[in-house]
Amino acid sequence: MNGRPHVTLEDVARAAEVSLATASRALNGTTKVRADLRDRVVAAAEKLAYTPNAHAQALAGASHRTVGVICHDVSDPYFAAIARGVMRVAGDNGLLVMLASTFRDPQKEIAYVSMLRAQRASAILLIGSGFEDKTWEKALAAEIDPYRRGGGQVAVVSRHRSLRVDTVQPENREGAAALAKALLAQGHRRFAVLSGPRALTTVVDRLGGFRDGLAEAGIELAESDIVEAPFTRDGGYEAMNELIGRGLDSGCVFAVTDVMAIGALTALREAGISVPGQVSLAGFDDIPVVRDLDPPLTTVALPLEELGEKAMELAIKGNKGSRSRILRLAGEVVLRSSTAARR
Repeated sequence: MNGRPHVTLEDVARAAEVSLATASRALNGTTKVRADLRDRVVAAAEKLAYTPNAHAQALAGASHRTVGVICHDVSDPYFAAIARGVMRVAGDNGLLVMLASTFRDPQKEIAYVSMLRAQRASAILLIGSGFEDKTWEKALAAEIDPYRRGGGQVAVVSRHRSLRVDTVQPENREGAAALAKALLAQGHRRFAVLSGPRALTTVVDRLGGFRDGLAEAGIELAESDIVEAPFTRDGGYEAMNELIGRGLDSGCVFAVTDVMAIGALTALREAGISVPGQVSLAGFDDIPVVRDLDPPLTTVALPLEELGEKAMELAIKGNKGSRSRILRLAGEVVLRSSTAARR
């Protein structure tokens, strides 16, 4: 960040040695302000490079309230479904929503939070995974903490380890462990995992949970059985092709997100590998499209829209206490035709 302080109307009023109300009236062009006072306010605003903000004016007039929603990629059905839940609750409460995508760039996330803070959004929602990055954690907290002290509300979806904010947390680790046990019950014993970047807390939790579930049955998942790739459809396609190129010898492949599983399914089809005849394939999230795949995808179903609804409700209610609230929403293993019992 460039470190430039955000100039507020209070700063202008202080520099002009007038009341906040006088500064506001002067900059809004009202005729009820003496000419000499107006000149002082305008001069102070120019010196401080203050620009009246339309969102702040709307908030001050109570005609609209603005909520900023920051996600990793709004084109990903996972985030689109959560955002839909956010917008439903926001609309029911007369809130306007601004939506931004960071494309999993931690610096962009910080920049968007800073922008929303400057625009005095009434609430900020982060609906993507946190990052396993101490520098990012400190920089984000440096934006979030003063925003909250000023009355702004913050809620997040997924695990953000260092942020002391209200959280709606899908039980990623528990869901992945339950999926591992369900696949073991089908008779699978050799597994591979298509993993997103392990800098993301969601990947860490899902991979860790899957490993835990296998370990209870005495099965160890080796590092060579894990292929890391972008958290996208193309990432899943590339990771699956890498496994195939090595000489795929796993009976079951777990993609840590459904969009990766969709790419993996295409790669398997192109290679002439039958699903589930030769290889079983499972994902995580239960985005709507996976029910219509051929074959339909086994996955862990999360209540995606409810995640967004609960996060928005937390932000609307506010938190007057000193402790953050955490709501945990469980996933449910859904077995479909992409996995089958092994003989």
